[in-house]
Amino acid sequence: MSIGTILLIVLVLMLLGVVPSWNHSRSWGYGPSGVLGVILIIVVVLLLTGRL
Repeated sequence: MSIGTILLIVLVLMLLGVVPSWNHSRSWGYGPSGVLGVILIIVVVLLLTGRL
C-alpha cells in the first residue's frame, strides 16, 4: 500500500469519528467534520492526479 492510500484510510476514519451523531462529539457541531471533509477531498484529488 502506498502512503496516499494509508493517508486516505486514516482521513476517512477520522471523518467518521467526528460526525456529530456520536456521543463524544455531539457538542462539537459540524466544524471538525467539515474541515476533515475538505482535507479528504484535497487528498482524493491529489491521488487522482498522481501528485501524492
